[in-house]
Amino acid sequence: MLSSLLIKNYALIRHLEIQPENGLNVITGETGAGKSIMLGALGLLMGNRADVKVLFEESEKCIVEGTFDIERLNLKAFFEENELDYEPHCVIRREILPAGKSRAFVNDSPVTLDSLKELGVKLMDIHSQNETLQLGSNIFQLNLVDSYAANTQVFEDYKTAYTEYKQAEKQLQSLKENSASLKKEFEYNSFLFEELNALKPENIDQAELESELLILENAEEVKRKLSLAFENLANTEISGVNLVRDAGIALGNISSFSEKYKNLKDRINSTLLELQDIVHEIETEASNVETDNQKTDFLKDKLNGLYRLQQKHGVDTVEQLVTLKNELSTKIEQVINLDEDLQKLEKETTLKLENLQKKAEDLSKSRQKIAKPLEGQIVNILIELGIPEARLEINFKDKKFSPDGADDINFTFSANKGANPKPLKDVASGGEFSRVMLALKYILAEKKQLPTIIFDEIDTGISGEVAIKMGNILQEMSGKLQVIAITHLHQIAGKGSSHFYVYKDNSDTKTVSLMRKLSGDERIIEIAKMIGGQNPSESAIRSAIEILGNI
Repeated sequence: MLSSLLIKNYALIRHLEIQPENGLNVITGETGAGKSIMLGALGLLMGNRADVKVLFEESEKCIVEGTFDIERLNLKAFFEENELDYEPHCVIRREILPAGKSRAFVNDSPVTLDSLKELGVKLMDIHSQNETLQLGSNIFQLNLVDSYAANTQVFEDYKTAYTEYKQAEKQLQSLKENSASLKKEFEYNSFLFEELNALKPENIDQAELESELLILENAEEVKRKLSLAFENLANTEISGVNLVRDAGIALGNISSFSEKYKNLKDRINSTLLELQDIVHEIETEASNVETDNQKTDFLKDKLNGLYRLQQKHGVDTVEQLVTLKNELSTKIEQVINLDEDLQKLEKETTLKLENLQKKAEDLSKSRQKIAKPLEGQIVNILIELGIPEARLEINFKDKKFSPDGADDINFTFSANKGANPKPLKDVASGGEFSRVMLALKYILAEKKQLPTIIFDEIDTGISGEVAIKMGNILQEMSGKLQVIAITHLHQIAGKGSSHFYVYKDNSDTKTVSLMRKLSGDERIIEIAKMIGGQNPSESAIRSAIEILGNI
């Protein structure tokens, strides 16, 4: 339940704090005094979008904070899933900054609006006049039936089946659309693939081929230079090898004199070994270099073929040609396996459609099963609320599969004897709409297990004895959950276990909306005013005393 509410700098409210009680809390006041402003503030706690236009003082931030007693609710799993600290008294806070940024907190931990909405619907149900108007909507009626049926798992199973079917259907349609273009490109792609496959780019090292061809084309020059290098290093009296060897011998004679000389001698010896290895490698390379016109022509042809395909496909490397070849292979395989893939996907889509039909039937049965009991309960309450000839029927009609099922639901209603029920939105008056909505809320209150329900002028269009009966129903509901009712009827205000009064204060430069909890005598006067006007008579005061004495 909502144990306290703080509103600062919101709409006409500069600062407001109230502590609603368990039971029936009624809110009354002058028209336009700001009774419904509280609903807008509570909507922020339920994750509604914020707007800087609601700031009372544009330079200050708005704060709406609600404390909820959740000890008896099974919400620990929600807090664990969202990595939030669980407290028996949960504090939800929304802030709207002058710059337009909005922030949300649960027990001082920042949360997203989606998380806040998920938590909010578990704590409060806010009925507004707009929701009464929505009662004529088929989608709204469908949601009401599902709430009464408590078919959450059946609904989730259907939604899963629907999503899987739509995905398979989309894949099948996409494959069918692509098949024509894939088949049209098949021959051309096959030609390109064979051309690349003949070259076998995955086996080509382009840099190595280019280097090998360059050596073959300059074989005589390369061989001459290698021979010259060999002669200079190893095949003359003053060859590099001999000179380095002699230097090593010279240092060897004095290496015992100093560690530095010994290190120099060791380095020369290392250099000599490296130089001898180089000489051997030059000699080997020189013996390998031969003029080979046949191999030169082969390498030229190989590289020319490679260059031509690189230019043709607009790529620079062998790796890119390999990638292209693999892509072409995939496209060709797709066409070769196209008929098989189509058959497989068609079969899969058919199976998912059959599963969807089964889940849709299960969902429809769960709804139709409770239709008559729900009709009977609604009618009984409507009779109690002053519509003795009320008839309400829940009609089902098949429709195409949609995210909410394959049922088109329509509430039909008649308030008069002998009149056939017609769509609720076409025949119900404002007062009848209010009574139907109250009946539904009364019935669904236990199903949804909400700790708090808030009504904004659910009494629209009613008066007299009906208002008394509506007050009795609200009072009965408040025995099971916390009820907050904004009302303009004294018959309902008199049923409240606590009474809050909303009024305007024009004493400052800006009009502000204020709210205070009424004491016993204040409450008598307020209800008397609701009965007899601003200056209530003795008779109105006696009536107010009598009403409050019957609580």
